[in-house]
Amino acid sequence: MRLGANLVYQGAGELARAAELLDYDVVLAPEGYRSDAASVLGLVAGATERIGLVSAVMQIPARPPGTAALTAATLDALSGGRFRLGLGVSNPDVSRGWYGVPFDRPLGRTREYVDIVRRALAGESVTYAGEHFRLPAPGAGGDAPLRLTTERPRTRLPVYLAAVGPHALRLAGEIADGWLGVFTSPESVAKAVVEIRAGRTRAGLGMDGFEVLPSLPTSVADDVPTAADALREQYVYLLGIGDPARNFYCSMARELGYEREVALLRRRLAAGDRAGAAAALPVDFIDRTALVGPVPRLAERMRAYADAGVTTLGVMVSAAATDLEGRVRILRAAARARDLAAGAR
Repeated sequence: MRLGANLVYQGAGELARAAELLDYDVVLAPEGYRSDAASVLGLVAGATERIGLVSAVMQIPARPPGTAALTAATLDALSGGRFRLGLGVSNPDVSRGWYGVPFDRPLGRTREYVDIVRRALAGESVTYAGEHFRLPAPGAGGDAPLRLTTERPRTRLPVYLAAVGPHALRLAGEIADGWLGVFTSPESVAKAVVEIRAGRTRAGLGMDGFEVLPSLPTSVADDVPTAADALREQYVYLLGIGDPARNFYCSMARELGYEREVALLRRRLAAGDRAGAAAALPVDFIDRTALVGPVPRLAERMRAYADAGVTTLGVMVSAAATDLEGRVRILRAAARARDLAAGAR
């Protein structure tokens, strides 16, 4: 199993260079309240030489498909063919609140979006008459069709999809080259792989070459509770986004059996008690969905994720309450754990 480094925008170049020296396979740039993915990866492309670059994820409601294709082609050209396009529909509150884009029928929207992006990246002159996207838009004639002229090293650029529910996972298996997961246990990964495989079968494809890439909050300490404490604020941030009924992370926590804890966290957060919200999370919940503890414990967990079907495991250094030096230490510890896990097989 390979490793990826899930970056934070502060010190992204230094983190990416450290990951490259430690033989990480990819670096991943998230997109959310703090930063966009494309800007971070543009910086990283110039700061590194061989490590793969993944947007994790560029949000579908944030960009028309033509813009996403152009951004992907540019990053691929700047990096010498190292870019992989990770896409996701975000969540209803962000889609509507940030971008003014409806969240209805996200699977159909994703299917059309990926189709347009792939065709544009293949060099086609794209016109499209879908249910969600129409190129050119209805109206006066003479509109220029979508066509990229970016000079880049290859014609097929990998597309990864973030997905949570079974239908979305099957769609990822059917139309994408990889799955981007987050906040997940080995058991949840194994269930996701079953759905992904069903999508691959529907498309007449096998799992060979398909990337299973979840990213996990990671914290290193001599004991699990101390390591978990450094991640509590990240969990509060994720579980506190938007309406709890529509929050993907809340839904996943409930599915793992933590419905009461999520409800308590949200009540305390609504009352302005952020510290109390963080304290509502049991250590075992964080442990199930993160890499926490000393290096041998991280290696043990990595083996469990590999057995579940993970091909590349993202080390989310953005989650720990630490500085740039601390994040580099996390990357080094995870690399030691990777080597220890490999040696035990």
